[in-house]
Order: sequence, then structure tokens, then C-alpha cells
Amino acid sequence: MKQIELIGGKEMVTWNYGVMWKGIAKADPARPAQMFGDAVYSWGDFHQRSNALAADMLAAGLGSQAKVAHYLYNCPEYLEATFASYLAGYVPVNTNYRYGPEEITYLFDNSDAEAVVFHAVFADLCAQVRPALPKVKRWYMVPDESGTALPSWAVDYNTVVIKTVADIVPPTPLSDDDMLFLYTGGTTGMPKGVMWRQEDLLQVLGRGGNAITGVAPADSMEEVIGRVQPGGVGLRALVACPLMHGTGQFSAFITLAMGGCIVTMPNRNFDPALLWQTVQDRAVNSIVIVGQAFAGPMLESLDANPTRWNLSSVVQMGSSGVMWSQENKNALLEHIPQMLITDSFGSSEAVGMGMSVAAKGAAPKTAQFALGPNCVVFTEDGKRVQPGSGESGLVAVGGAIPVGYYKDEVKSAQTFRMFEGRRWTVPGDWAEVNEDGTLHLLGRGSVCINTGGEKVFPEEVEEMVKTHSSVRDAVAVGIPDTRFGETICVVVEAEPGETPTLEVLSAHVKARLAAYKAPRNVVVISTIGRAPNGKVDYKRLKQHAIDTLGTK
Repeated sequence: MKQIELIGGKEMVTWNYGVMWKGIAKADPARPAQMFGDAVYSWGDFHQRSNALAADMLAAGLGSQAKVAHYLYNCPEYLEATFASYLAGYVPVNTNYRYGPEEITYLFDNSDAEAVVFHAVFADLCAQVRPALPKVKRWYMVPDESGTALPSWAVDYNTVVIKTVADIVPPTPLSDDDMLFLYTGGTTGMPKGVMWRQEDLLQVLGRGGNAITGVAPADSMEEVIGRVQPGGVGLRALVACPLMHGTGQFSAFITLAMGGCIVTMPNRNFDPALLWQTVQDRAVNSIVIVGQAFAGPMLESLDANPTRWNLSSVVQMGSSGVMWSQENKNALLEHIPQMLITDSFGSSEAVGMGMSVAAKGAAPKTAQFALGPNCVVFTEDGKRVQPGSGESGLVAVGGAIPVGYYKDEVKSAQTFRMFEGRRWTVPGDWAEVNEDGTLHLLGRGSVCINTGGEKVFPEEVEEMVKTHSSVRDAVAVGIPDTRFGETICVVVEAEPGETPTLEVLSAHVKARLAAYKAPRNVVVISTIGRAPNGKVDYKRLKQHAIDTLGTK
């Protein structure tokens, strides 16, 4: 284990976010670090506020690698709480703000949270769960538009962070082995805490580099900090998706490691017009979303207002975690022709599985990805899938990967597996390898539909159905059937004024995919109800389809 050394006030460590961000703040304190609505926070502000929060947590008795839960919507305080945790040698823990009391209690207890930073709107729920969480020493309330009064058991966040205190000295020297917890899942069981070492996370997130902007990974922490010169202008990234999810959080980390600025929006319901206005007003260079759930409304807004906003500052738009159609990418590139669109294939457990890059006139096919440098497709018995063989297998990522799931050896063994004498992350995604070595993503095995002995991945059907002009969004589920075991039903959110029919959608799918992948039933629903990260609750929609069709 490599540790930080304090020599004449100089901090030296191999890879640690607390040291890195502090070094950037000292190198150029005046450059912007965060923008939120009309507010601008410099890197100096970022460090000062985070350092004050870290000092308060230390005073409250949090020990080395104590867990700090972030129960927040997008806001500057989210990344301040992360920075504070890193400075003090604590572990940031993301919290899905859609969770109810049982899930919140489970997450805070499972993570052994000793501090919680929460938005005021969640005060009542926090009050409900507090009696079951005796490990929590400090509850920090971030005021918001709800106007909720500060409870007697909480500490006012703003009162803490406005203080100017001496740079803290963590109780245990900061290390490459310091952790970040990223909780994932929840629709098929309680969420699992993915344990990332900071050195591994920095490695997979580019070590201060960015291929799209032509910045190479740094060889050392000193090089990362040395790149930040006083008076410079860093990349501005608008994180439109939640910081509580890996896509938003990790994208923010990439930008901050370059001395850049994170732009977030105050609204809590996605507003594409506000997004484009913010892009113009803040001269945003990079936009971070999660696939079609964001990109669809964004395109509709541009189509309705093609000349309203100046988007000349945008050089990149990125997504990860969910499929994103070629048709939508092509149309967005017509509006913003100078940008590149990056579509990353990865998960909380597996960063860098693959990437697709689209430019105007050169958009790749939906679900086609160039394999990452440490990505391999294995059959279930551990053999590599050969390019062009037509064989499907499980996608695996090696190299810098998580330690495992926190306090869950069984699930860790299922996901972090040994192939060819090496340890790999195998999160459950199935794919084929094309003749040219690119990856054709099929979907998650956990929601695979078995119909008449054939394996059908819902995502493949969904993406085809969504290309029909009458469909806004769609999810494919398996419906019990006495003859075939399961048949395919597509749950469809229609475009306004449209009524998609089974005959039309079935023919549409058969024109491009094998006939057995065509739906046998269609259920129209008012909204698919995607989560902020673009994902869907297959279990809920499957039950809705079964109830609607009267199938048992």
C-alpha cells in the first residue's frame, strides 16, 4: 500500500482524489469548479467548503474510512461532500433519492454510514429511519426550496461549510487504497455496494486524460496537478443525469481531474429547454446524459426550436449504461454538427467495456461497440468467443476492477470471476463479437426471454420497436405461455396521437430481426416510467402486461 507523506507541507501519493483535487485547487484557486443556476464556485471555494465539512466530520468522531452517505439531488453540495470525504480519508456512498424508507434504512445500515448529507426535502424520511441507524453520528441538512425547517437532530450544512479552517490532517494517511462505494441495483433485490479503490478508479477513468479532447493520461499525480496553470480555462461539463449514479458521478470525476468545471441544473424534473439554455449561457463543452430517455426529449426540443440556442461551444455529448439509437444520434448531429457523440458500454462494476463514437455522417449502428482494451467475451465455460463465430457470451472486463461488493461474498463471487487465471468483472451482459472485432450487445441475461427454446434479449427487440414512428418508448417482457414457455410482449409508450398495433409492430420487427423475436402482444401504457438513469423496472412492467392481458 502506497501512502501519502507529509514532507514540509508537500503531499505525495500515487493516486488519490483528495490529494489530486486539493492540488488543483492550490494550483489555480480562481478557476471555476462548479456552476449551479446563477451561482459559480471557484476551485478555491470548492476546497475551502469541502475542507470545512471534513473538519466537522473529524470533530464528530468519524474514524478512518468511515462511510458518508450522499442523499442529494444534483447540486454543488454533492461533489463538496465527496471532496470532503476524500480529504478526511472517508468513503463516499451514493444514495438513490427515489428509494423509500425500507430501502434507505437498508442502504445506510448496509454501508455502515456514520454521516448523512441530505436535502431538506428528505428530512421527514430521515426522521423515520433514524431510530434504526444508531451508527450515524452526524446528519447534515442542505436547505432547498421545500423550506423545511432544520430538525433538532440535524446540523445546518451551510453553517458548517462557510467556515474557513486550517487544512485538515486526516487521522490515517491518505492512500491509493481509500475507497468509494457505488451502490447499484434494487429492482431485483436490495442494492449492492461496489467497492472501488481510488487508484483503480482513477486508472479506468483516464488518469486526468480525455481522448475526445486529445489529453493523454498522466503518468503521475504531480503531472495531473502540474497541467493546471493559473488563469487557465478548464473543460465545462453539464451533468444532466443524476450524480448519484455512476454515469454522472464518474463523468464529473473525469472533468474535475482535468481542472474543469461541473455544471448542474437546479430543476429536479428533466427540462430539455432549460438544458439547452444552460449550454448556451455557460458555454458548455460536454453534455452527460443517459441514452434515449434524455436524448429523445432533447432532440424534440431542438426540432421545435432549431435556431433558438447557440450551441457552438459543444464538442462532445456522452452517455453510458443504456442503449441509444443511431437514428437519434444522427438527428442530434444535424443540429450540432461539430460535436462527437460517445456512447459507453459499462456498469457500476465494469468501466471501459466498450465505446462507440459517432460524428456527423459517421454514426455506428445501435448497440455496436469497439471493445475496451481489457474487455473480452467469454462463453459460460470460460472460453473466448471468436470474432464472427455467431456465438454469444458474457462480457468480462479485467485490469483495474472493483474489490467486490461490500459485505456480500456470495454476490461478489458471482460477478467477480476467474477466467484464464485472471480476475474479471462479469456483470451479466451478453454479446456477440463481430468479424471486425467490434462487440454487438445483446442485453442482460437476468431479463432474457426464453420463447420456444430460443433466447431473446429484450433490449434488441426494444431498440427495433422504438425505431417505428408511432413509438416514443418501449420495453419487451416475457409473458407466460403454455406452448412456448414465454412469448414476447412489448409495452409501448406511444407518440402523441398515435396508436401502435400488434400487426404493424410485429411486421416492423420481422423486417429487421428473426421472426421469433417479433412481439406476440402489445400493451400501450401512458408512460414507461424510466428512472433518472434511464433504466426500467422490468418486473413492474411485466406484471402490468400480465394483468392487462389477463395472463397467469
